[in-house]
Amino acid sequence: MKKFAALFSFLFLSSYMLLAQDVVGNDSKKAILKPASDFIMMEFAYNGWTNKPDSIRVSGLGRGFNAFLCYDFPIKNSNMSFAAGIGVNSNNIYLDNQRIITTDTGGAAVARFVDTSGQKKYKLSTTYITAPFEIRYFGNSDNRNKGFKAAIGLRVGLLAGAHTKEVISVAGTNIIEKENTTRYMNTWNFTATVRIGWGNFYMMGSYNLNTLYKENSGPQMVPYSIGIGVTGL
Repeated sequence: MKKFAALFSFLFLSSYMLLAQDVVGNDSKKAILKPASDFIMMEFAYNGWTNKPDSIRVSGLGRGFNAFLCYDFPIKNSNMSFAAGIGVNSNNIYLDNQRIITTDTGGAAVARFVDTSGQKKYKLSTTYITAPFEIRYFGNSDNRNKGFKAAIGLRVGLLAGAHTKEVISVAGTNIIEKENTTRYMNTWNFTATVRIGWGNFYMMGSYNLNTLYKENSGPQMVPYSIGIGVTGL
């Protein structure tokens, strides 16, 4: 987590320096604020899986956080632009009295979701280093901090880490067990995205174009997210 905190701090400071350059003097009485280029994107999302077998039970509120630093390239004098960037995408899914077994050996070993009891909490967390690419539309070309906005895009993620965390009660004491492993998971994540908003706030949706686990290595579930975000800071 320290590495991701350091990365986000770098992204924030870099975007601040870029935004500071966007304010230029026009005369002694007035300054012109160039259109915000949506350098920073921060999102809070609900996470889920489609194509999930009935035997897998998800509980609670799966949640995630995304933070990106982007740069905007206007398309001539239109209200559209192309943007690219880099950031972090984190996701959490909670299971209902189940755990994931990834320690099987042999050629037919796969990630298995098995029932358990006495479990207080169990979650699967994944973190990706992600590059977002977008085609953007701005209703207000003079000040992008105001007016309608929309964007469609593709995010390409590299799996940086994955772990499970289980909380069980033993003789009235909570015991936490954590397992770090990316075994069986797809290394790359390709996600289609859409964002629609007004001013600095927007709603977002994303849908993976590939599965969480490799083919023949686990349930072929497809992650998705729905959430809200803030941008143009």
